[in-house]
Amino acid sequence: NASTPGYAAQNVVLAAMPFDPSAGIMGGVQMGALQSSRDAYAEQAVWRQNVLLGQDQQNVNSLTSLQPIFDISGNTGIPLALNNLLQSFSAWSASPDDQSARQTVIARAGQVASAFNQTATALNHLASDTNTQIGQTVDQVNQLLGQLQSYNAQMIQSSPNDPGLDTQIHAALENLSQYIDFTTLQQDNGSVDILLNGSAPLLLGTKEYQLSFDLAQPLTPPPAYPEGPPDARIRTSDGTDVTSQIATGQLGALLDFRNRVLASYMGDGTQQGSLNAMAQQFADRVNQLLTSGQISAGPPPVSGIALFDYDSASPTSVAYTLAVDSSVTPDQLAATDPGPPSVANGIPLALAQLADPQQDADTIDGMSYTQYYGQMASQAGSALQVATNGQQVQQSLVAQARNLRQQVSGVSLDQEAALLIQFQRAYEANSRLITILNQLSQDTVNILSS
Repeated sequence: NASTPGYAAQNVVLAAMPFDPSAGIMGGVQMGALQSSRDAYAEQAVWRQNVLLGQDQQNVNSLTSLQPIFDISGNTGIPLALNNLLQSFSAWSASPDDQSARQTVIARAGQVASAFNQTATALNHLASDTNTQIGQTVDQVNQLLGQLQSYNAQMIQSSPNDPGLDTQIHAALENLSQYIDFTTLQQDNGSVDILLNGSAPLLLGTKEYQLSFDLAQPLTPPPAYPEGPPDARIRTSDGTDVTSQIATGQLGALLDFRNRVLASYMGDGTQQGSLNAMAQQFADRVNQLLTSGQISAGPPPVSGIALFDYDSASPTSVAYTLAVDSSVTPDQLAATDPGPPSVANGIPLALAQLADPQQDADTIDGMSYTQYYGQMASQAGSALQVATNGQQVQQSLVAQARNLRQQVSGVSLDQEAALLIQFQRAYEANSRLITILNQLSQDTVNILSS
């Protein structure tokens, strides 16, 4: 059992029996109680480190999937489309009456809308994949709880000192520790009670309280964005929401990624999401500048029309629904800023200035749109780096905790070999003694017979 998961070395207490041949008491060795070397503190130390390792490993996996969605190289996605559109504004300002330049603006605006759509779609797919992982992890937790329930029932029916069942119980508990943080209470009958984060019961003797997963908007306070994506929720068998109690382990990392990280980009019931905020503010600013301009001074003067359109009834889906108004034609793009003074290419100049904003109206949270997008991308990259470093450190801490446990309660092959040699030497000594006694008896018989 040196490599059996969950096994702790067992020690047998041997006691010498009374020896008095005249009374017919022939002595010998009596087997005492079987003692386990398992150390509860060493076990809990492994579980504590293992739950943090499960959290870091899941963070690395989740953030690795998120990072490619936000490309900061400028060669693809939103950065490329945005840069191309801003350049087309600049080219239009040089030739405000050029129909080809106006057509390029419309085409490049369509590329920006498409880039936002694709990014929003990728985030939605990642959220869906994360929901699936959460459901699968909850199933894993429930499966392990079911195993532990079965072990508890067997332990109650057999013996609280059954080393085989004790091994299976602790192997299952170590597997469970990678998913959730829990505390255990050892009962006199050998069964183990399990509490989620020290409070919500998951297993009490043979009574199992399974977890479930669903998606829901918060009820209190009422959501500011009721149309936003719902949060992932974990509930106990009686319907109690215990999501806030699951902060570590693989399940905690998945919940944090789904409800905090992804929500910060795509929105939820409490926030619009940075990607939607950027898409809406950029579209509104472009539309505002175009509609403030004039296609012709008239009389009567003809105002420009908006270029972008989106679902204004759903602030958390702006990036997904952003589009160029299909009815817009090149000659409907207003180039003249009526002033005063009137500037023939004033609107294209103002649009081009979005690349290097000089006024607050052209910024988002005090940054240019390119800088704002870069901040979103850098958040994902920085979080991935932190998680990767944490995973490496935690792997070492788990290995250290397991080594300490092995030293305290594991099977030492060197020690077992020494015990074998000890018993072998004792056997050889007894054999030698018996041989000598036999020889003495034979010699005595020979002497008497002669």
